[in-house]
Amino acid sequence: MKIRFIAAIGLAAAALGVGLGGCATSTAQSTTPGATSSHRNADFEADRKAILAMAGNYHVTFDFIETVAFEKGYELKDRKLSGGNEIVRVIADDGDFISLQHILVVGGDDKFPVKHWRQDWRYEPESVLVFTGANTWETRDLSKADVKGKWSQVVYQVDDAPRYGAVGAWEHEDGVSAWTPPREWRPLPRRDATKRDDYQAVDAINRHAITPDGWVHEQDNTKLVLKGGEPHALVREIGVNTYKKFDGFEIAIGDDYWTATEDYWAAVRAEWTRIEAENPSFGLTVQGEPEAVYMPILDLAAAVEDGKKTSEDAADEARAIIASFVTTSPGALEARLASAD
Repeated sequence: MKIRFIAAIGLAAAALGVGLGGCATSTAQSTTPGATSSHRNADFEADRKAILAMAGNYHVTFDFIETVAFEKGYELKDRKLSGGNEIVRVIADDGDFISLQHILVVGGDDKFPVKHWRQDWRYEPESVLVFTGANTWETRDLSKADVKGKWSQVVYQVDDAPRYGAVGAWEHEDGVSAWTPPREWRPLPRRDATKRDDYQAVDAINRHAITPDGWVHEQDNTKLVLKGGEPHALVREIGVNTYKKFDGFEIAIGDDYWTATEDYWAAVRAEWTRIEAENPSFGLTVQGEPEAVYMPILDLAAAVEDGKKTSEDAADEARAIIASFVTTSPGALEARLASAD
């Protein structure tokens, strides 16, 4: 079980190179696209339509290429190209808040599901959760002027731990609906976190755009060195994750997995949301790729899916795992980075 999950997570993490206050995930499970809202205007409805358009069944291509080196002697790494089949489902829609869950369907003759990343969208949020380096996050308060007409997007890991967040406006111009926030930090994607130690964060601009046959997630990534003084750029990378509508795979495998495990994952989300709500900053006690955190939580979901554990019992164990790896006093960035050496 663990081997197949690790292999699939390698693919899953490609998108997490994309890929989490006011942005805390609602535990509501309504999926009504027309949920009531006090912000009924044409722009708001166009924004909602664009966000909800990302739900569906897709063949996904993850394409990353380093383009410009900023450190003397650095050699550009080989292009990373991968792909897979994925479903994206609306798991909450409260009008001003929409949550989209991604689930991969992978494997050869023996297909199986892998819970992938989650994206939470909130209209005119009071705060947003942002990544501050070394597996630590903080809640950034926002003024009404900062968020007028804008949406936050917060992206979560496969175990519903946070990854990164940003705030930006959807624009609907020239026949294209697109959301582009300012540059924000995010953790390393697994494709690099498991193999490289020459940079510690990604300074990224993410654009989500709706296309005639799906949507695209474009990324302008600067890989940052955080150790040894002020952050500085190592290399720039361009990423394009293309989601093309596609029904030619075993869609039911993903949907059946979610039906079997959604109560368990709701409890896991609620625990991360509680931690976020009660702490202005928090982090993990492990550095680098947090496989030690997410693998046992994914394994518990598999046990629920197979009927070996109840959702309640698995959720109790998941909360204990999370508690064992979370610190609410993460310390200074330099000290956190030093602990990884």
